[in-house]
Amino acid sequence: MNELILKAEERARTAFSRVDRAALLCQERVLNAFWKHRISARHFAPTEGYGYDDVGRDALDEVFADALNAESALVRPQIANGTHAIFLGLSGVLEPQDTILSLTGTPYDTLESAVGLNGDMPNALSRFGIRFHAIPLVNDTIDYAEAERALKDDPSIRMAYLQRSRGYAWRAALSIAQIKEAVEHVKAIRPDVIVFVDNCYGEFTEETEPTGVGADLIAGSLIKNCGGGIAPTGGYIAGRADLIEAVSYRQTVPGCGKEIGSYAASYRPFYQGLFMAPHTVAQCLKSSILFSAIFEELGYRTLPAVNDHRSDIIQSVMFETKEEMIAFMQAVQAAAPIDSYVVPEPWDMPGYTDPVIMAAGTFVQGATTELSADGPIRAPFTAYMQGALTYEHALIAADKVINALIASH
Repeated sequence: MNELILKAEERARTAFSRVDRAALLCQERVLNAFWKHRISARHFAPTEGYGYDDVGRDALDEVFADALNAESALVRPQIANGTHAIFLGLSGVLEPQDTILSLTGTPYDTLESAVGLNGDMPNALSRFGIRFHAIPLVNDTIDYAEAERALKDDPSIRMAYLQRSRGYAWRAALSIAQIKEAVEHVKAIRPDVIVFVDNCYGEFTEETEPTGVGADLIAGSLIKNCGGGIAPTGGYIAGRADLIEAVSYRQTVPGCGKEIGSYAASYRPFYQGLFMAPHTVAQCLKSSILFSAIFEELGYRTLPAVNDHRSDIIQSVMFETKEEMIAFMQAVQAAAPIDSYVVPEPWDMPGYTDPVIMAAGTFVQGATTELSADGPIRAPFTAYMQGALTYEHALIAADKVINALIASH
C-alpha cells in the first residue's frame, strides 16, 4: 500500500475511535426500535390500491421515529430526494403570509428555487405568500443578535430553519451541540416558532439527532445516510406528531394523510437499510477522515481536518485549479464499482447556477453514502466528497486519486 496512505491511517486512529463509539450507540438505538415494534417478515410485504392498514408502511414510520429520537415520522418511497422531503416539510406546516427565518444563510442551490429565492418557479413557496428571510452566518457561526431582533420584530416568523450540512459552502457542518443551542435560543424568545433542521448527510454521525435536542422537525433522504446503502429511493420527515400529521396531508391529501399510499415492492430494503445505517455511516466517516489526512499530507486545504469534530459525512477539499479538481473527480469515478470507465465532465445540472461535475459510480443513482464526489466549477475550486460504503473501497480509491493528482502536475 502507498506509504502516504499508511501514514494517513496512523494519523486518523483517534478520530476512527470516536466514530466507532457513536456508531455503537446509534446501532443500539436502531435495534431498540426494531425490538420495540416487533418487526417481522410480514412487515416487508408489498401492498396495492389505497394502502389502507399497510402494516409495513405504518411500522416503518414508527421505527424511524424512534431511531431518530422523534415522536412521529413520515417515511415514503414516493419522496424523490432530500430537497423534496424538505419542501414537503416546509409546505406541509406553513401557511400564506408565514415567514421562514433561516439562521444558516441561504440554502443550497436546489432549495433556492423551491422557496422562491431563485427564479419564479410554479408552486414555489414564494408564490403562496411564504417568505424566506436568511440571516448570513458570521465567521461560520449563527448571528444570534440578528436572529433575536428578527424574532422579536417580525410576528410573521413561524419557522426557524437550520441547514445542518454545508451544501456547496466552505464551513463546518452544524454539530448537535450547536443545534441544541440554536433551539434553546429560538424557544426562549418565541416558543411558538417551529425549528426545522435540514438533516441531510447528518443522520447517525453523532450520538443523537436534532429531534433529540429539541428540534420540531427534521427531513432527509433515504438514499443518503438513513438508507444504509440499501434503500433504492425515498425520503423522510420526522418530529412532533401534530406537525407530521400536517405534512402527511400535503404528501397525500387533507383528511387522509398517512392512512393511504401503497407500495407494490417490498419494504425490506428500507428496514434493512435503516438497520445498516449506523455502520454504513461509520464507514463513510472513516473514508472521509482518511481522505482528509491524505490531502493534508499533499498540502491541500481540507474541511473538516483529520481530528475535527464531524457532524456530516462530507469531506471538502480545495484545489488550486479546475484542472486539478476535474482530475480528482475522474479518479474517483475510475475507482467506482459501477461505470468506472465513464469520464465525468462539468455540465449544466438542473437547479444549479454553475456547471457541476459529479463522480458517482454508484449502485443507487445519487446515493452519497457510496463513494462519490461533486462540486460546482467556480472559484475556489472545491470538491465535496462522500462515502464510501466500505472503508476498504476508500483505501483502494485513495491510491488511484493520489496517482491521478501526481500525474495532473
